[in-house]
Amino acid sequence: MSKLWNIAIVGATGAVGSQMIDCLEERDFPVGKIKYLASSRSAGEILEFKGKPVLVEELTHDSFAGIDIALFSAGGDRSRDFCPSAARAGAVCIDNSSAWRMDPDVPLVVPEVNPHAIARYTKKGIIANPNCSTIQLVVALKPLHDYATIKRVVVSTYQAVSGTGKKAIAELDKQVKDLLQGKPPECKVYPHQIAFNCLPQIGSFGDNGYTGEEMKMVNETRKIMEAEIRVTASTVRVPVFYGHSESVNVETERKITVEKARELLTGAPGVEVVDDPANGVYPMAVDAAGQDLILVGRIREDESIENGLNLWVVADNIRKGAATNAVQIAEILIGKYLQ
Repeated sequence: MSKLWNIAIVGATGAVGSQMIDCLEERDFPVGKIKYLASSRSAGEILEFKGKPVLVEELTHDSFAGIDIALFSAGGDRSRDFCPSAARAGAVCIDNSSAWRMDPDVPLVVPEVNPHAIARYTKKGIIANPNCSTIQLVVALKPLHDYATIKRVVVSTYQAVSGTGKKAIAELDKQVKDLLQGKPPECKVYPHQIAFNCLPQIGSFGDNGYTGEEMKMVNETRKIMEAEIRVTASTVRVPVFYGHSESVNVETERKITVEKARELLTGAPGVEVVDDPANGVYPMAVDAAGQDLILVGRIREDESIENGLNLWVVADNIRKGAATNAVQIAEILIGKYLQ
């Protein structure tokens, strides 16, 4: 019988935590004991794992005794506070927040791009899960970079409200209904109306005029790709429930034809090429939602520079952009590094 592993889900009642549970079930992860942890507000709720009831417990520093892997999706403050406690108890933390991503002693991992980095988890007992938009970007960039070395990336994102959590999903739903009934929309999660609108702000603005989300994409891409690629980003929240879309412009050291780009991307792990625009076939958020592939299409040469490509990249931000990526890391961890 193969070994079973004791798993804790921190933030089990949230959008990503719930998806982590589903991914563990779908991928038949070898779970022994599972523990659901959340804030005191959610403690006492009953969730399920493979049809059996599981009590949600309050997250404390003593929650991790006997846990092998702790999947965190409870926000940066809780991750900074509780990941060290989990690691001291012997658990390997896979953290979905931004708390540890740029720590030089913490690997930042996308399994299709840099699985070898997982080996560095021993320094702090923590592995960071990248930003959802970064994950889908680097999966698409990896085969192109390996072939022709990427010099510069310009990316604009069109991000679903689920990236903000369950309250944002509910707010979009309510605003749409209210507006269609002639009622003024309530704005609690976002600073402005999101229904039938686009918000060119995700995160707080820094001194350089970029938002936190934009700088995450810049810095995380370089760390994951292990290359000094020049990256600039504009991130926009759009009235879509699930699925982030990205317009990506890539400049490479040597030319990649459209045909070659399709060939490289077709053979890349985790990628599906959806690219027949003459027949109205291209990636859309509704197609990405509910599955784990990165969809790439609208592949065309950038005629303004010598070695440039344009891509349209779409993925489910809650699945591959968060929960599935974390579970994939855990699979590699137990397969190669934990005994």
